[in-house]
Amino acid sequence: MNGLPGEIHDLWVYLHATPLFWLTVTLLAYLIGLGLHSVARLNPLVNPVAIAVLLLVGLLKITGTDYHDYFSGAQFVHFLLGPATVALAVPLFENIGKVRQALIPMGIALVVGSTVAAGSAMGLAALTGATPEVLLSMAPKSATTPIAMGISESIGGLPELTAVMVILTGVLGAVIVTPLMTLLGIKDMRARGFAAGVAAHGLGTARAFQVDPLAGTFAGIGMGMNGLMTTLVVAVLVGFF
Repeated sequence: MNGLPGEIHDLWVYLHATPLFWLTVTLLAYLIGLGLHSVARLNPLVNPVAIAVLLLVGLLKITGTDYHDYFSGAQFVHFLLGPATVALAVPLFENIGKVRQALIPMGIALVVGSTVAAGSAMGLAALTGATPEVLLSMAPKSATTPIAMGISESIGGLPELTAVMVILTGVLGAVIVTPLMTLLGIKDMRARGFAAGVAAHGLGTARAFQVDPLAGTFAGIGMGMNGLMTTLVVAVLVGFF
Protein backbone atom coordinates (compact mmCIF):
# COMPACT_ATOMS: atom_id res chain seq x y z
CA MET A 1 0.00 0.00 0.00
CA ASN A 2 3.05 2.29 0.01
CA GLY A 3 2.30 3.41 -3.55
CA LEU A 4 -0.88 5.23 -2.52
CA PRO A 5 -1.08 9.02 -2.25
CA GLY A 6 -0.10 10.36 1.19
CA GLU A 7 -3.61 11.17 2.46
CA ILE A 8 -5.05 7.80 1.44
CA HIS A 9 -2.04 5.98 2.88
CA ASP A 10 -2.42 7.79 6.20
CA LEU A 11 -6.12 6.92 6.29
CA TRP A 12 -5.34 3.28 5.57
CA VAL A 13 -2.73 3.18 8.36
CA TYR A 14 -5.33 4.57 10.78
CA LEU A 15 -8.05 2.13 9.74
CA HIS A 16 -5.61 -0.76 9.61
CA ALA A 17 -4.81 -0.24 13.30
CA THR A 18 -8.48 -0.26 14.31
CA PRO A 19 -9.72 -3.76 15.23
CA LEU A 20 -13.33 -2.91 14.40
CA PHE A 21 -12.27 -2.13 10.84
CA TRP A 22 -11.44 -5.77 10.14
CA LEU A 23 -14.62 -6.90 11.85
CA THR A 24 -16.58 -4.61 9.54
CA VAL A 25 -14.67 -5.83 6.48
CA THR A 26 -15.37 -9.46 7.44
CA LEU A 27 -19.08 -8.81 7.80
CA LEU A 28 -19.21 -6.88 4.51
CA ALA A 29 -17.40 -9.69 2.70
CA TYR A 30 -19.94 -12.19 4.00
CA LEU A 31 -22.86 -9.92 3.10
CA ILE A 32 -21.51 -9.69 -0.45
CA GLY A 33 -21.27 -13.49 -0.57
CA LEU A 34 -24.76 -13.80 0.88
CA GLY A 35 -26.10 -11.35 -1.71
CA LEU A 36 -24.55 -13.30 -4.58
CA HIS A 37 -25.88 -16.52 -3.07
CA SER A 38 -29.37 -15.01 -3.01
CA VAL A 39 -29.08 -13.74 -6.60
CA ALA A 40 -28.05 -17.27 -7.63
CA ARG A 41 -31.26 -18.57 -5.97
CA LEU A 42 -29.33 -20.33 -3.19
CA ASN A 43 -27.27 -22.35 -5.62
CA PRO A 44 -24.82 -24.35 -3.44
CA LEU A 45 -22.01 -23.64 -5.91
CA VAL A 46 -22.26 -19.94 -5.00
CA ASN A 47 -21.27 -20.47 -1.38
CA PRO A 48 -21.25 -17.23 0.66
CA VAL A 49 -18.47 -18.41 2.97
CA ALA A 50 -16.22 -19.35 0.05
CA ILE A 51 -16.86 -15.97 -1.58
CA ALA A 52 -16.12 -14.13 1.67
CA VAL A 53 -12.88 -16.09 2.13
CA LEU A 54 -11.71 -15.27 -1.39
CA LEU A 55 -12.51 -11.58 -0.95
CA LEU A 56 -10.73 -11.37 2.40
CA VAL A 57 -7.67 -13.32 1.24
CA GLY A 58 -7.42 -11.06 -1.80
CA LEU A 59 -7.66 -7.92 0.34
CA LEU A 60 -5.07 -9.14 2.83
CA LYS A 61 -2.74 -10.04 -0.03
CA ILE A 62 -3.15 -6.72 -1.82
CA THR A 63 -2.71 -4.66 1.33
CA GLY A 64 0.09 -6.80 2.76
CA THR A 65 -1.82 -7.22 6.01
CA ASP A 66 -0.57 -9.84 8.46
CA TYR A 67 -3.13 -12.44 9.49
CA HIS A 68 -2.64 -11.66 13.19
CA ASP A 69 -3.48 -8.00 12.53
CA TYR A 70 -6.61 -9.07 10.69
CA PHE A 71 -7.63 -11.51 13.42
CA SER A 72 -7.40 -8.81 16.09
CA GLY A 73 -10.73 -7.59 14.74
CA ALA A 74 -12.18 -10.77 13.25
CA GLN A 75 -11.83 -12.59 16.57
CA PHE A 76 -15.20 -11.15 17.62
CA VAL A 77 -16.87 -13.25 14.91
CA HIS A 78 -14.81 -16.24 16.04
CA PHE A 79 -16.07 -15.74 19.60
CA LEU A 80 -19.68 -16.04 18.43
CA LEU A 81 -19.04 -19.58 17.18
CA GLY A 82 -19.47 -20.81 20.75
CA PRO A 83 -22.95 -19.34 21.35
CA ALA A 84 -23.99 -20.34 17.81
CA THR A 85 -23.03 -23.96 18.52
CA VAL A 86 -24.88 -23.96 21.85
CA ALA A 87 -27.96 -22.56 20.09
CA LEU A 88 -28.15 -25.78 18.06
CA ALA A 89 -29.67 -27.33 21.19
CA VAL A 90 -32.94 -25.50 20.46
CA PRO A 91 -33.89 -27.37 17.25
CA LEU A 92 -32.52 -30.55 18.85
CA PHE A 93 -34.99 -30.18 21.73
CA GLU A 94 -37.84 -29.47 19.32
CA ASN A 95 -37.12 -32.68 17.36
CA ILE A 96 -36.02 -34.93 20.22
CA GLY A 97 -38.61 -37.59 19.33
CA LYS A 98 -37.31 -37.99 15.79
CA VAL A 99 -33.75 -38.08 17.10
CA ARG A 100 -34.55 -40.96 19.47
CA GLN A 101 -36.08 -42.95 16.63
CA ALA A 102 -32.87 -42.74 14.62
CA LEU A 103 -30.27 -43.41 17.34
CA ILE A 104 -29.10 -46.80 16.00
CA PRO A 105 -28.73 -45.70 12.33
CA MET A 106 -27.00 -42.52 13.53
CA GLY A 107 -24.54 -44.52 15.62
CA ILE A 108 -23.61 -46.78 12.70
CA ALA A 109 -23.33 -43.83 10.30
CA LEU A 110 -21.18 -41.95 12.80
CA VAL A 111 -18.63 -44.73 13.18
CA VAL A 112 -18.41 -45.35 9.43
CA GLY A 113 -18.36 -41.66 8.52
CA SER A 114 -15.71 -40.66 11.05
CA THR A 115 -13.48 -43.61 10.16
CA VAL A 116 -13.73 -43.02 6.41
CA ALA A 117 -13.16 -39.26 6.78
CA ALA A 118 -9.99 -39.62 8.84
CA GLY A 119 -8.72 -42.80 7.17
CA SER A 120 -9.15 -41.57 3.60
CA ALA A 121 -7.41 -38.28 4.39
CA MET A 122 -4.43 -40.00 5.97
CA GLY A 123 -4.33 -42.66 3.26
CA LEU A 124 -4.29 -40.13 0.43
CA ALA A 125 -1.63 -38.09 2.21
CA ALA A 126 0.53 -41.21 2.62
CA LEU A 127 0.08 -42.19 -1.05
CA THR A 128 1.20 -38.75 -2.21
CA GLY A 129 4.35 -38.90 -0.12
CA ALA A 130 3.32 -36.27 2.43
CA THR A 131 5.54 -35.71 5.45
CA PRO A 132 4.42 -37.22 8.78
CA GLU A 133 3.43 -33.77 10.07
CA VAL A 134 1.19 -33.12 7.05
CA LEU A 135 -0.33 -36.60 7.26
CA LEU A 136 -1.21 -36.11 10.93
CA SER A 137 -2.55 -32.63 10.21
CA MET A 138 -4.97 -34.06 7.65
CA ALA A 139 -6.49 -36.67 9.96
CA PRO A 140 -9.03 -34.54 11.89
CA LYS A 141 -10.08 -32.34 8.94
CA SER A 142 -13.78 -33.28 9.20
CA ALA A 143 -14.10 -32.26 12.87
CA THR A 144 -15.05 -28.72 13.82
CA THR A 145 -12.09 -26.33 13.98
CA PRO A 146 -11.33 -26.11 17.75
CA ILE A 147 -11.50 -29.89 18.18
CA ALA A 148 -9.55 -30.57 14.99
CA MET A 149 -6.74 -28.20 15.97
CA GLY A 150 -6.55 -29.74 19.44
CA ILE A 151 -6.34 -33.25 18.00
CA SER A 152 -3.70 -32.19 15.49
CA GLU A 153 -1.50 -30.63 18.14
CA SER A 154 -1.79 -33.61 20.46
CA ILE A 155 -0.68 -36.13 17.81
CA GLY A 156 2.19 -34.05 16.39
CA GLY A 157 0.46 -32.35 13.47
CA LEU A 158 0.43 -28.70 12.46
CA PRO A 159 -2.68 -27.01 13.93
CA GLU A 160 -2.50 -24.11 11.45
CA LEU A 161 -2.51 -26.50 8.49
CA THR A 162 -5.33 -28.46 10.09
CA ALA A 163 -7.41 -25.28 10.39
CA VAL A 164 -6.97 -24.61 6.66
CA MET A 165 -7.97 -28.16 5.79
CA VAL A 166 -11.02 -27.94 8.05
CA ILE A 167 -12.20 -24.79 6.28
CA LEU A 168 -11.62 -26.28 2.83
CA THR A 169 -13.46 -29.44 3.84
CA GLY A 170 -16.39 -27.42 5.16
CA VAL A 171 -16.67 -25.22 2.08
CA LEU A 172 -16.40 -28.19 -0.30
CA GLY A 173 -18.91 -30.18 1.72
CA ALA A 174 -21.39 -27.30 1.83
CA VAL A 175 -21.12 -26.90 -1.94
CA ILE A 176 -21.57 -30.53 -2.97
CA VAL A 177 -23.78 -32.00 -0.22
CA THR A 178 -27.16 -31.02 -1.70
CA PRO A 179 -26.53 -32.01 -5.35
CA LEU A 180 -24.73 -35.19 -4.22
CA MET A 181 -27.59 -36.30 -1.98
CA THR A 182 -30.09 -35.53 -4.74
CA LEU A 183 -28.01 -37.48 -7.24
CA LEU A 184 -27.90 -40.47 -4.88
CA GLY A 185 -31.66 -40.29 -4.43
CA ILE A 186 -31.48 -39.74 -0.66
CA LYS A 187 -34.67 -37.91 0.34
CA ASP A 188 -34.70 -38.46 4.11
CA MET A 189 -33.74 -35.09 5.60
CA ARG A 190 -32.41 -36.78 8.72
CA ALA A 191 -29.88 -38.75 6.68
CA ARG A 192 -28.97 -35.77 4.50
CA GLY A 193 -28.42 -33.52 7.47
CA PHE A 194 -26.48 -36.02 9.55
CA ALA A 195 -24.13 -36.75 6.64
CA ALA A 196 -23.52 -33.03 6.14
CA GLY A 197 -22.69 -32.52 9.80
CA VAL A 198 -20.32 -35.48 10.02
CA ALA A 199 -18.48 -34.74 6.78
CA ALA A 200 -18.48 -30.93 6.73
CA HIS A 201 -18.94 -29.80 10.38
CA GLY A 202 -20.21 -26.22 10.88
CA LEU A 203 -20.43 -25.12 7.26
CA GLY A 204 -22.23 -28.32 6.33
CA THR A 205 -24.62 -27.73 9.21
CA ALA A 206 -25.31 -24.17 8.08
CA ARG A 207 -26.07 -25.43 4.58
CA ALA A 208 -28.36 -28.13 5.98
CA PHE A 209 -30.40 -25.52 7.88
CA GLN A 210 -30.83 -23.60 4.62
CA VAL A 211 -32.33 -26.68 3.01
CA ASP A 212 -34.55 -27.92 5.83
CA PRO A 213 -34.80 -27.33 9.63
CA LEU A 214 -34.90 -31.08 10.31
CA ALA A 215 -31.78 -31.61 8.20
CA GLY A 216 -30.08 -28.82 10.14
CA THR A 217 -30.99 -30.43 13.45
CA PHE A 218 -29.44 -33.74 12.49
CA ALA A 219 -26.44 -31.96 10.97
CA GLY A 220 -25.80 -30.27 14.32
CA ILE A 221 -25.95 -33.63 16.07
CA GLY A 222 -23.60 -35.13 13.51
CA MET A 223 -21.13 -32.28 13.91
CA GLY A 224 -21.04 -32.62 17.70
CA MET A 225 -20.82 -36.40 17.79
CA ASN A 226 -18.17 -36.46 15.07
CA GLY A 227 -15.90 -34.28 17.18
CA LEU A 228 -15.79 -36.94 19.89
CA MET A 229 -15.65 -39.87 17.48
CA THR A 230 -12.82 -38.31 15.45
CA THR A 231 -10.73 -38.08 18.61
CA LEU A 232 -11.10 -41.82 19.16
CA VAL A 233 -10.72 -42.84 15.51
CA VAL A 234 -7.59 -40.76 14.93
CA ALA A 235 -5.97 -42.17 18.08
CA VAL A 236 -6.39 -45.66 16.62
CA LEU A 237 -5.40 -44.79 13.05
CA VAL A 238 -2.20 -43.05 14.05
CA GLY A 239 -0.81 -46.42 15.09
CA PHE A 240 -1.24 -47.74 11.53
CA PHE A 241 0.46 -44.81 9.83
